[in-house]
Amino acid sequence: MQNKKLVLVDGSSLAYRAFYALGHQMDRFVNHNGMHTNAIYSFKLMFEALLEQEKPTDILVAFDAGKTTFRHQFFKDYKAGRAKTPSEFREQLPYIKELIEDFGVKHYELVDYEADDIIGTLSKKASQLGMEVVIYSGDRDLTQLASDLVTVKVTKKGVKELDIYTPTFIEEKYQLEPLQIIDMKGLAGDSSDNIPGVTKVGEKTAIKLLTQYGSVEGIYDHIDEMKKSKLKEHLIEDKEQAFLSKQLATINQDAPVEIGLDVLSYEGPQIEKLVKLYEELDFKQFLSQISSESVPMESTTLEPASYTIVSHVKEEMLSEKTALVVELLDEQYHQSDIIGIAFGTKEHIYVAENEGILEDPIFKEWLKSEKTKVVYDAKKTWVTLSRYQTALSTNVEDVLLEAYLLNTVNTNTELYDVAFEFGISGIEKDETVYGKGVKRSVPEGEILHQHLANKVRTLSELQPKIKQALEEKNQWTLYDEMERPLSFILARMEHQGVTVNAKTLKEIGQSLEGRIEALQQSIYEAAGEEFNINSPKQLGIILFEKMELPIIKKTKTGYSTSMDVLEKLRPQAPIVDDILNYRQLTKLQSTYITGLLKQIYADGKIHTRYMQALTQTGRLSSVDPNLQNIPVRLEEGRNIRKAFVPSHKDWVLLSSDYSQIELRILAAISEDKNLQQAFIDGEDIHESTARHIFHLSPEEEVTPNMRRQAKAVNFGVVYGISDYGLSENLGISRKEAKAFIDNYWVHYPGVKRYMEEIVEKAREEGYVETIFHRRRYLPDIKARNFNVRSFAERTAINSPIQGSAADILKIAMIHMQEALDKSHLRAHLLLQVHDEVIFEVHKDDVKSLQTLVEDTMEHAVKLSVPLITDSSVGKNWFEAK
Repeated sequence: MQNKKLVLVDGSSLAYRAFYALGHQMDRFVNHNGMHTNAIYSFKLMFEALLEQEKPTDILVAFDAGKTTFRHQFFKDYKAGRAKTPSEFREQLPYIKELIEDFGVKHYELVDYEADDIIGTLSKKASQLGMEVVIYSGDRDLTQLASDLVTVKVTKKGVKELDIYTPTFIEEKYQLEPLQIIDMKGLAGDSSDNIPGVTKVGEKTAIKLLTQYGSVEGIYDHIDEMKKSKLKEHLIEDKEQAFLSKQLATINQDAPVEIGLDVLSYEGPQIEKLVKLYEELDFKQFLSQISSESVPMESTTLEPASYTIVSHVKEEMLSEKTALVVELLDEQYHQSDIIGIAFGTKEHIYVAENEGILEDPIFKEWLKSEKTKVVYDAKKTWVTLSRYQTALSTNVEDVLLEAYLLNTVNTNTELYDVAFEFGISGIEKDETVYGKGVKRSVPEGEILHQHLANKVRTLSELQPKIKQALEEKNQWTLYDEMERPLSFILARMEHQGVTVNAKTLKEIGQSLEGRIEALQQSIYEAAGEEFNINSPKQLGIILFEKMELPIIKKTKTGYSTSMDVLEKLRPQAPIVDDILNYRQLTKLQSTYITGLLKQIYADGKIHTRYMQALTQTGRLSSVDPNLQNIPVRLEEGRNIRKAFVPSHKDWVLLSSDYSQIELRILAAISEDKNLQQAFIDGEDIHESTARHIFHLSPEEEVTPNMRRQAKAVNFGVVYGISDYGLSENLGISRKEAKAFIDNYWVHYPGVKRYMEEIVEKAREEGYVETIFHRRRYLPDIKARNFNVRSFAERTAINSPIQGSAADILKIAMIHMQEALDKSHLRAHLLLQVHDEVIFEVHKDDVKSLQTLVEDTMEHAVKLSVPLITDSSVGKNWFEAK
C-alpha cells in the first residue's frame, strides 16, 4: 500500500464552485437543447487539472444525497436559511456525474449522510491501511480530518490556488490540533451551516479558550474557575448549544459506506464516452483536444497556423478586416522594442521578416487607412507604432477592450486567456514562448514566427464571437462609441507625456530627508536607544516591553504594530505620533520622490500607462508610475505636484473636475425628488442633508461639524454604509449613527427604494449596469457567507453610481478632444485623475479653453440634475488644484 494514493473529492462543493466560476457568462454556455452548461464546463477544467496535479492511483467523488441528514434529527434548523439551489445548476448535476464516470472515476452518495461523512469514513479506512490520502473541498469543515497521512486541500480559485491543511499548517494557522477544529466550530459556530455556537464567541476567542482548556469539555470542566465576565455568562447560558454545535460539526468517520476501497482504482478516461458527452453539450473546444489516436486529453490542440514570411506587402494581402499583431517582449510599451509583426486573416497569414516592413509604403498606407484592423490592445499598438514614426488609424476592433466589457471580473489580460474563455485553442501563453523573469527572451525565428501567426489566426476567429456577444448584451455601442475612441485619446496623452521638473522633485526630497532624520532622532530619544524603526519586531519590543504600552493585537511573529494599532496608541505616547509621521514621510520619499525620479524619460517627461481594461467599475487606473495615487491629504504629498509643470514656456496647467458627481448620479438614477430638487436649486447638498438629519429649522445655522457629519452620511449611503461603519467613521455611538441614517431615509425615500431595488435586481440577474450598460457581475450576491454577500450587496448599490461617473467623464473627454481638434487652441489633454482632467495650455488661451472644457463636461450627458464643474489654473499641478 506504500505507493497508493487515494484522492477524495467533495463533489457537491466543487460542482457548486464550478457553477459560479463562470456564472456571469452563463448565457453564453448553453447547448443546442437550451440547457446551461457553464458548471459542467468549469467542473471539467477543474477536475482535469486535479487529476493532472495529483496523479492518483485511486479516487472517488462524493456527493450530498439530499437536503436532510442524520444531523437534522437532533437539530432541525441545520443548514436552514440557505438560498434555494438555482434550477440552472440542478439541471447540470446529472451531466457532471456522467462526466466523472466518463473520466473513469467512481462517484458515490449515501442517504441521510453528507459528502463529508463519506470522505471522513473512507479517509479513516485508507489511512489505517497506510495509504496516502488527499482530500479536495471548498469547505474548511474537512480540515478536522488532517493527519500524518491525510492532507486536506481547500480550494480558493479553481483547483490551482489552494490552502493545504496538514497538522503543521493547522498548528501555525490556529495554534490548534486538527480535531480541535471541531471544538472551535462548537464554540464559534458556522453561519453557512446555521450552526449556532456560543453567543458573542468568534474564532479568535474560541482559539484562546481552546489553547487554555483543550476542548469544549475541558472548558466546561473549568468553567467555575473563570473570572466573572460576559464571556463566562454566555458560555454558561449556551452550554447545551455549544455541545450541540460540536456534535453538528463532527464528521462521522464510521458512516455505513458500502463502496469499498478495492473498487476505486483509477485507469484513465473513457474517450468514446467523453466524445459523445461533449457532442451533446456542444463542447467543441474539448472535442478538438481529443485525438482519436491518443488517450491523454490535454496532449492535442489545433494544428499550428500556416503562414508566409514576407519582406514587403502587396495590396491583395490586406482585406477589409485584417488582424494585426505588433509584438513586444515587455509590457512597458513606451520603451520596449518591436520583436515581430504579423497580419492577415485566418485563411492567409503573413509574418514580417523584420520591423523594416513599417517602411513599406503599401503597409504604411494600410495602417493609416480606414480599413479595419483587429488588434489586441489598440492603445499599446498606437503608442508603439508612433514611436516608430508610423501612424495607425482609429478604425480598429480591439479584442482586449471588447473582452473586458463582457467580463470585468476576469483580470487576465492575455490573448490566450480570452481565447480559452471562448473555446478557441491553438495558441500558447506568452510565458511558454518567451519565458519569465530574468529568463524572458526572444526565441529562435521559427518559434517566434509560429507564435505570431497563431495570434493572428486567434484574433480573426475570436473577434466575430466577441462582437456578437456584445451585441446580444446591448454593449456594442459602449465599446464602439466610448471605449474605442477613448483608447486613442489615452494613447495620445501617454505618448505626449507630462513634464516633471527633476530639480524641484529633488529639493522636495531633500526637505523630506531632513524631516525624516529629525523624526528618527526624536523616536530614538523617546525610546532611549537606537533601533530599526522599520522592523515591526524591534518596534514592538520598544513599545510593548520597554515602554510598556498596552498590547492591542498580537501576530504569529510577535506584537502587531500596524497602522490601526498605532492610531489607538497615539494619544498615550508622543513617540507613536512620531512613528506614524515617520512612516508617512518615508513612504512619500521612496514611492513618490525616488520612484518618480526613476520614471523620468530622456525627454524630461513621465509617460504613465492608463489601464483601460482593469477595474470592474470602468474607472481608469494609472501605472508605471501611478499618477492617480499621489497623496493629497498630506501637505508633503500635495507639494510633490509642484514638480509637474507645462512643457512649453508661457504655458500653464488647467485642472477641471466634476463637483459631487456621484451624488448627482444617485439623485438621477434613484429619482428621489428631494435630492434632485436640492441639486436643481443649487443648494449645498451636505448642508441641506444636515438640516434634515439634525431636524434644524430654516433659522438655525448648520455648524461645520454638522456639515462634516452630513457629508459622511451622504457619501456613506453611496457605498452602502451600515450604522456601525458610520459610527466608526464619525466617532459617534451606533445609536446616533442609526438615527442619522433613519432620518436620511425619511427625507430621501427614493434613495432607499433604489438601494433595495438594485440589490434585488442583482440577485435576479447576477449583475448591475451603469446608465450606459456597462455591467458588473456579482457572483457573490447569493453567497451563504453573510460578510461576502453583504459586500456584494454594497457593490451592487455603488457600482452603477461609480461606473456611471467614470462613463460620463470618458464621454466628456471624447467630446473635449473632438472640440480641441477642431479649434485653434494651443492646448493638450495631459492627465486624467478620477473625476479630474488636467490640460497644459498657452496662457493666452486659458479662458477659451476653460469655457470649452466646462461647457463640454457639464453637457456631456443629460441628467435630471445639472452637472457642475470646478476649474483652477496654475504654473504647476499644485497651483492648478
